[in-house]
Amino acid sequence: MLLYMSNSACETQSTPLHSVSVAGAVVREDGRLLAIRRADNGRWELPGGVLELTEAPEEGVAREVWEETGIRVEVDELTGVYKNTTRGIVALVFRCKPAGGSERTSTESTAVDWLTPAEVSERMAEVYAIRLLDALDGGGPHVRSHDGKHLIQAR
Repeated sequence: MLLYMSNSACETQSTPLHSVSVAGAVVREDGRLLAIRRADNGRWELPGGVLELTEAPEEGVAREVWEETGIRVEVDELTGVYKNTTRGIVALVFRCKPAGGSERTSTESTAVDWLTPAEVSERMAEVYAIRLLDALDGGGPHVRSHDGKHLIQAR
């Protein structure tokens, strides 16, 4: 709750709380996309996580991809903004190029793989697959909302 003073009295206003996450749509020269199988739920997703208060979004993307996959990246451009309306998470997705390192798992990932766009659609839930596919189309940045499972069509 946020309290503020008006000219007439003290009023109460509810302020929504959101978390900001960042993710890397890492695209290899052959068009394959970097993905992880998450350790906590076994689902395939693109590497990413919570943006720390002291870091720029591009720094957060590079850190998260490195921590989860062992791949160093060059961050290119923002390709999409995705809001989970159920959990209040806003995810910023950046297209990246691999710039070194080698694939390895971490405490957050049980597998790391380079997937074709067709494999992305097969293995990932639509709310994560669309983030990688949007990064390929060059038409971004895209702005989408979802409920954690399904995309919500824009009005």
